Amino acid sequence: MGPLGIKIADFITKRAGISTVAAVDKNERLVGMTLASLQEGLPADITVSASLREAVSQTRPDVAILTTVSDMERITPQILDIVALGIPVVSTCEELSYPWNTSPKLAETIDRSARENNVAVVGTGINPGFLMDALPAFFTALCQNVDRVEVNRYQNAVYRRVPFQKKIGAGLTLAEFEHKKRQGALRHVGLTESIHFIAAKLNWKLDKTEDIIMPVIAREDIVTEAMTIPKGNAAGVNQVGKGYVNGEAKIILNFRAAIGEADSFDEVKIIGTPNIYSHIEGGVNGDIGTCAITINVSRQILSAKPGLRTMGDIPSPACFAG
Repeated sequence: MGPLGIKIADFITKRAGISTVAAVDKNERLVGMTLASLQEGLPADITVSASLREAVSQTRPDVAILTTVSDMERITPQILDIVALGIPVVSTCEELSYPWNTSPKLAETIDRSARENNVAVVGTGINPGFLMDALPAFFTALCQNVDRVEVNRYQNAVYRRVPFQKKIGAGLTLAEFEHKKRQGALRHVGLTESIHFIAAKLNWKLDKTEDIIMPVIAREDIVTEAMTIPKGNAAGVNQVGKGYVNGEAKIILNFRAAIGEADSFDEVKIIGTPNIYSHIEGGVNGDIGTCAITINVSRQILSAKPGLRTMGDIPSPACFAG
Protein backbone atom coordinates (compact mmCIF):
# COMPACT_ATOMS: atom_id res chain seq x y z
CA MET A 1 0.00 0.00 0.00
CA GLY A 2 2.67 2.45 -1.09
CA PRO A 3 1.92 5.28 -3.55
CA LEU A 4 1.37 2.89 -6.47
CA GLY A 5 -0.74 0.45 -4.49
CA ILE A 6 -2.95 3.25 -3.21
CA LYS A 7 -3.37 4.67 -6.70
CA ILE A 8 -4.37 1.27 -8.07
CA ALA A 9 -6.85 0.85 -5.21
CA ASP A 10 -8.26 4.27 -6.11
CA PHE A 11 -8.62 3.27 -9.78
CA ILE A 12 -10.41 0.08 -8.71
CA THR A 13 -13.01 2.02 -6.69
CA LYS A 14 -13.88 3.95 -9.87
CA ARG A 15 -14.19 0.86 -12.09
CA ALA A 16 -17.18 -1.46 -12.41
CA GLY A 17 -16.45 -5.17 -12.54
CA ILE A 18 -13.63 -5.27 -10.01
CA SER A 19 -13.34 -4.52 -6.30
CA THR A 20 -10.73 -4.60 -3.56
CA VAL A 21 -11.41 -7.23 -0.89
CA ALA A 22 -8.16 -7.19 1.13
CA ALA A 23 -4.91 -5.28 1.53
CA VAL A 24 -1.48 -6.22 2.91
CA ASP A 25 1.55 -4.20 3.95
CA LYS A 26 4.47 -5.09 6.23
CA ASN A 27 4.77 -1.46 7.38
CA GLU A 28 3.69 -1.59 11.03
CA ARG A 29 2.46 2.00 10.84
CA LEU A 30 -0.15 1.02 8.24
CA VAL A 31 -1.30 -2.29 9.75
CA GLY A 32 -4.82 -1.98 11.14
CA MET A 33 -5.60 1.23 9.29
CA THR A 34 -8.59 1.35 6.97
CA LEU A 35 -7.99 2.06 3.29
CA ALA A 36 -10.22 5.11 3.64
CA SER A 37 -7.82 6.53 6.22
CA LEU A 38 -4.95 6.18 3.71
CA GLN A 39 -6.85 8.08 1.03
CA GLU A 40 -10.33 9.54 0.85
CA GLY A 41 -12.68 7.53 -1.32
CA LEU A 42 -11.09 4.13 -0.69
CA PRO A 43 -13.14 1.42 1.10
CA ALA A 44 -13.72 2.15 4.77
CA ASP A 45 -14.50 -1.48 5.62
CA ILE A 46 -11.12 -2.91 4.60
CA THR A 47 -8.15 -2.71 6.95
CA VAL A 48 -4.50 -3.27 6.10
CA SER A 49 -3.32 -6.70 7.22
CA ALA A 50 0.21 -7.58 8.28
CA SER A 51 0.29 -10.89 6.46
CA LEU A 52 -1.15 -12.51 3.38
CA ARG A 53 -2.79 -15.36 5.27
CA GLU A 54 -4.49 -12.93 7.63
CA ALA A 55 -5.75 -10.89 4.68
CA VAL A 56 -7.34 -13.85 2.89
CA SER A 57 -8.67 -15.60 5.99
CA GLN A 58 -12.06 -13.87 5.68
CA THR A 59 -12.38 -13.66 1.91
CA ARG A 60 -11.01 -15.36 -1.20
CA PRO A 61 -9.67 -12.96 -3.85
CA ASP A 62 -9.68 -13.96 -7.52
CA VAL A 63 -6.30 -12.31 -8.10
CA ALA A 64 -3.51 -10.59 -6.17
CA ILE A 65 -2.04 -7.33 -7.42
CA LEU A 66 1.52 -7.11 -6.12
CA THR A 67 3.16 -3.65 -6.09
CA THR A 68 6.15 -4.03 -3.81
CA VAL A 69 9.66 -4.19 -5.32
CA SER A 70 11.40 -4.05 -8.70
CA ASP A 71 13.84 -6.97 -8.47
CA MET A 72 13.44 -10.73 -8.83
CA GLU A 73 15.41 -11.62 -5.72
CA ARG A 74 13.00 -9.89 -3.35
CA ILE A 75 9.77 -10.46 -5.29
CA THR A 76 10.20 -14.24 -5.66
CA PRO A 77 9.38 -15.28 -2.05
CA GLN A 78 6.40 -12.92 -2.06
CA ILE A 79 5.03 -14.52 -5.23
CA LEU A 80 5.64 -18.03 -3.90
CA ASP A 81 3.60 -17.22 -0.77
CA ILE A 82 0.68 -16.01 -2.89
CA VAL A 83 0.59 -18.81 -5.45
CA ALA A 84 0.84 -21.39 -2.64
CA LEU A 85 -2.67 -20.25 -1.71
CA GLY A 86 -3.86 -20.86 -5.27
CA ILE A 87 -4.12 -17.15 -6.13
CA PRO A 88 -2.85 -15.83 -9.50
CA VAL A 89 -0.54 -12.79 -9.42
CA VAL A 90 -0.27 -9.61 -11.47
CA SER A 91 2.83 -7.70 -10.40
CA THR A 92 4.39 -4.37 -11.32
CA CYS A 93 7.87 -5.79 -10.61
CA GLU A 94 9.90 -4.63 -13.61
CA GLU A 95 12.37 -7.52 -13.66
CA LEU A 96 9.45 -9.97 -13.66
CA SER A 97 8.29 -8.73 -17.09
CA TYR A 98 10.75 -11.07 -18.84
CA PRO A 99 13.15 -12.72 -16.36
CA TRP A 100 14.08 -15.84 -18.35
CA ASN A 101 17.47 -14.48 -19.45
CA THR A 102 18.38 -12.20 -16.56
CA SER A 103 17.15 -14.37 -13.63
CA PRO A 104 16.61 -17.85 -15.08
CA LYS A 105 16.76 -19.81 -11.80
CA LEU A 106 14.26 -17.57 -10.02
CA ALA A 107 12.03 -17.53 -13.09
CA GLU A 108 12.02 -21.34 -13.14
CA THR A 109 11.21 -21.46 -9.42
CA ILE A 110 8.20 -19.17 -9.87
CA ASP A 111 7.08 -20.99 -13.01
CA ARG A 112 7.24 -24.40 -11.34
CA SER A 113 5.35 -23.26 -8.24
CA ALA A 114 2.66 -21.52 -10.29
CA ARG A 115 2.15 -24.63 -12.41
CA GLU A 116 1.95 -26.83 -9.33
CA ASN A 117 -0.74 -24.57 -7.89
CA ASN A 118 -2.57 -24.19 -11.21
CA VAL A 119 -2.32 -20.39 -11.38
CA ALA A 120 -0.59 -17.87 -13.64
CA VAL A 121 1.85 -15.09 -12.74
CA VAL A 122 2.73 -12.10 -14.90
CA GLY A 123 4.82 -8.94 -14.55
CA THR A 124 3.43 -5.91 -16.34
CA GLY A 125 3.26 -2.14 -16.39
CA ILE A 126 3.45 0.64 -18.88
CA ASN A 127 7.21 0.14 -19.26
CA PRO A 128 8.37 -2.56 -19.12
CA GLY A 129 5.24 -4.46 -20.00
CA PHE A 130 3.84 -2.56 -22.95
CA LEU A 131 5.18 0.63 -24.55
CA MET A 132 8.80 -0.44 -25.12
CA ASP A 133 8.34 -4.18 -25.60
CA ALA A 134 4.86 -5.65 -26.12
CA LEU A 135 3.64 -2.80 -28.36
CA PRO A 136 6.60 -2.83 -30.79
CA ALA A 137 6.51 -6.64 -30.87
CA PHE A 138 2.80 -6.55 -31.76
CA PHE A 139 3.51 -4.01 -34.53
CA THR A 140 5.89 -6.45 -36.19
CA ALA A 141 2.96 -8.80 -36.84
CA LEU A 142 2.26 -6.54 -39.84
CA CYS A 143 5.72 -7.10 -41.32
CA GLN A 144 7.04 -9.59 -43.83
CA ASN A 145 10.50 -9.10 -42.36
CA VAL A 146 12.07 -6.95 -39.65
CA ASP A 147 15.59 -5.52 -39.80
CA ARG A 148 15.60 -3.34 -36.69
CA VAL A 149 13.35 -2.19 -33.83
CA GLU A 150 13.78 1.26 -32.28
CA VAL A 151 11.74 2.68 -29.42
CA ASN A 152 12.00 6.14 -27.86
CA ARG A 153 10.23 7.10 -24.64
CA TYR A 154 10.75 10.69 -23.49
CA GLN A 155 8.86 12.04 -20.52
CA ASN A 156 8.70 15.04 -18.26
CA ALA A 157 8.97 13.33 -14.86
CA VAL A 158 7.47 16.30 -13.01
CA TYR A 159 4.12 14.55 -13.52
CA ARG A 160 5.30 11.25 -12.02
CA ARG A 161 5.13 10.17 -8.38
CA VAL A 162 8.05 11.15 -6.12
CA PRO A 163 9.49 7.60 -5.73
CA PHE A 164 9.85 7.46 -9.52
CA GLN A 165 11.59 10.85 -9.57
CA LYS A 166 14.08 9.62 -7.00
CA LYS A 167 14.58 6.36 -8.91
CA ILE A 168 15.78 8.34 -11.97
CA GLY A 169 18.20 10.43 -9.89
CA ALA A 170 16.40 13.76 -10.04
CA GLY A 171 18.12 16.30 -7.78
CA LEU A 172 21.40 14.41 -7.28
CA THR A 173 24.79 15.95 -7.87
CA LEU A 174 26.67 14.37 -10.74
CA ALA A 175 29.00 12.64 -8.27
CA GLU A 176 26.02 11.24 -6.36
CA PHE A 177 24.45 10.15 -9.65
CA GLU A 178 27.62 8.30 -10.67
CA HIS A 179 27.91 6.65 -7.26
CA LYS A 180 24.33 5.38 -7.34
CA LYS A 181 24.77 4.24 -10.93
CA ARG A 182 27.79 2.12 -9.94
CA GLN A 183 25.74 0.66 -7.08
CA GLY A 184 23.00 -0.30 -9.54
CA ALA A 185 20.54 1.77 -7.53
CA LEU A 186 19.91 4.34 -10.22
CA ARG A 187 18.43 3.13 -13.47
CA HIS A 188 15.21 2.54 -15.26
CA VAL A 189 14.63 -1.08 -14.26
CA GLY A 190 13.46 -3.40 -17.01
CA LEU A 191 15.16 -2.09 -20.15
CA THR A 192 17.24 -5.24 -20.58
CA GLU A 193 14.16 -7.39 -19.96
CA SER A 194 12.35 -5.46 -22.70
CA ILE A 195 15.19 -6.18 -25.13
CA HIS A 196 15.03 -9.90 -24.38
CA PHE A 197 11.23 -9.87 -24.76
CA ILE A 198 11.39 -8.35 -28.25
CA ALA A 199 14.22 -10.68 -29.29
CA ALA A 200 12.27 -13.72 -28.09
CA LYS A 201 9.12 -12.70 -29.97
CA LEU A 202 11.12 -12.16 -33.18
CA ASN A 203 13.12 -15.35 -32.65
CA TRP A 204 16.40 -13.42 -32.68
CA LYS A 205 19.39 -14.90 -30.85
CA LEU A 206 21.24 -12.03 -29.19
CA ASP A 207 25.05 -11.83 -29.06
CA LYS A 208 24.93 -9.39 -26.18
CA THR A 209 22.98 -6.52 -24.64
CA GLU A 210 24.10 -3.08 -23.51
CA ASP A 211 22.58 -0.80 -20.89
CA ILE A 212 24.11 2.69 -21.03
CA ILE A 213 23.10 5.14 -18.28
CA MET A 214 23.76 8.89 -18.41
CA PRO A 215 22.44 11.84 -16.36
CA VAL A 216 20.19 14.50 -17.86
CA ILE A 217 21.75 17.70 -16.52
CA ALA A 218 19.61 20.65 -15.37
CA ARG A 219 20.47 23.73 -17.45
CA GLU A 220 18.92 26.04 -14.87
CA ASP A 221 17.52 25.82 -11.33
CA ILE A 222 14.34 23.73 -11.25
CA VAL A 223 11.81 24.11 -8.44
CA THR A 224 8.90 21.68 -7.97
CA GLU A 225 6.58 20.92 -5.07
CA ALA A 226 8.72 17.91 -4.17
CA MET A 227 12.27 19.19 -4.70
CA THR A 228 14.65 21.90 -5.84
CA ILE A 229 17.25 20.94 -8.45
CA PRO A 230 20.21 23.34 -8.73
CA LYS A 231 21.63 24.09 -12.16
CA GLY A 232 24.25 21.46 -13.05
CA ASN A 233 22.67 18.67 -10.98
CA ALA A 234 20.93 15.67 -12.47
CA ALA A 235 17.33 16.31 -13.51
CA GLY A 236 16.82 12.70 -14.50
CA VAL A 237 18.24 9.84 -16.53
CA ASN A 238 18.89 9.00 -20.18
CA GLN A 239 19.23 5.25 -20.59
CA VAL A 240 19.92 3.43 -23.84
CA GLY A 241 19.54 -0.32 -24.19
CA LYS A 242 20.84 -2.23 -27.21
CA GLY A 243 20.47 -5.82 -28.32
CA TYR A 244 22.99 -7.15 -30.85
CA VAL A 245 22.54 -9.87 -33.46
CA ASN A 246 25.67 -10.90 -35.38
CA GLY A 247 27.42 -7.77 -34.16
CA GLU A 248 24.65 -5.39 -35.29
CA ALA A 249 22.41 -3.39 -32.93
CA LYS A 250 19.01 -4.75 -33.98
CA ILE A 251 17.06 -3.53 -30.95
CA ILE A 252 17.60 0.03 -29.68
CA LEU A 253 15.55 1.29 -26.73
CA ASN A 254 16.04 4.89 -25.66
CA PHE A 255 14.46 5.89 -22.34
CA ARG A 256 14.76 9.48 -21.14
CA ALA A 257 12.91 10.77 -18.07
CA ALA A 258 13.76 14.07 -16.40
CA ILE A 259 12.16 16.88 -14.43
CA GLY A 260 11.42 19.64 -16.95
CA GLU A 261 11.99 17.52 -20.08
CA ALA A 262 10.84 19.72 -22.97
CA ASP A 263 9.04 17.11 -25.07
CA SER A 264 7.12 14.07 -23.89
CA PHE A 265 6.36 11.37 -26.45
CA ASP A 266 6.36 7.65 -27.15
CA GLU A 267 7.74 6.52 -30.48
CA VAL A 268 8.11 3.14 -32.18
CA LYS A 269 10.04 2.57 -35.39
CA ILE A 270 10.00 -0.80 -37.13
CA ILE A 271 12.54 -0.92 -39.96
CA GLY A 272 11.49 -3.72 -42.27
CA THR A 273 8.90 -4.58 -44.91
CA PRO A 274 6.90 -2.46 -44.52
CA ASN A 275 8.44 0.22 -42.31
CA ILE A 276 6.14 1.14 -39.44
CA TYR A 277 6.26 4.41 -37.52
CA SER A 278 4.11 5.31 -34.52
CA HIS A 279 4.35 8.55 -32.53
CA ILE A 280 2.22 9.36 -29.47
CA GLU A 281 2.48 13.11 -28.96
CA GLY A 282 2.67 14.00 -25.27
CA GLY A 283 3.40 10.41 -24.38
CA VAL A 284 1.35 8.19 -22.08
CA ASN A 285 1.33 9.13 -18.41
CA GLY A 286 3.36 6.45 -16.68
CA ASP A 287 1.48 6.28 -13.39
CA ILE A 288 -1.96 6.26 -15.01
CA GLY A 289 -0.85 3.73 -17.62
CA THR A 290 0.73 1.38 -15.09
CA CYS A 291 -2.31 1.40 -12.82
CA ALA A 292 -4.70 0.87 -15.72
CA ILE A 293 -2.81 -1.95 -17.40
CA THR A 294 -2.33 -3.73 -14.07
CA ILE A 295 -6.08 -3.70 -13.46
CA ASN A 296 -6.90 -4.67 -17.05
CA VAL A 297 -4.45 -7.58 -17.01
CA SER A 298 -5.98 -8.84 -13.74
CA ARG A 299 -8.95 -10.09 -15.76
CA GLN A 300 -6.79 -11.77 -18.39
CA ILE A 301 -4.61 -13.59 -15.86
CA LEU A 302 -7.66 -15.63 -14.85
CA SER A 303 -7.76 -17.33 -18.26
CA ALA A 304 -3.99 -17.57 -18.80
CA LYS A 305 -2.23 -20.93 -18.75
CA PRO A 306 -0.67 -21.78 -15.36
CA GLY A 307 2.96 -20.77 -14.88
CA LEU A 308 5.11 -17.67 -15.17
CA ARG A 309 3.81 -15.75 -18.17
CA THR A 310 4.74 -12.61 -20.08
CA MET A 311 2.64 -10.01 -21.84
CA GLY A 312 3.30 -11.93 -25.04
CA ASP A 313 1.57 -15.10 -23.97
CA ILE A 314 -1.46 -14.10 -21.92
CA PRO A 315 -4.81 -13.32 -23.62
CA SER A 316 -4.68 -9.84 -25.15
CA PRO A 317 -5.82 -7.31 -22.51
CA ALA A 318 -8.19 -4.40 -23.00
CA CYS A 319 -9.94 -1.90 -20.76
CA PHE A 320 -12.97 -3.50 -19.15
CA ALA A 321 -15.86 -2.44 -16.97
CA GLY A 322 -18.90 -4.27 -15.67
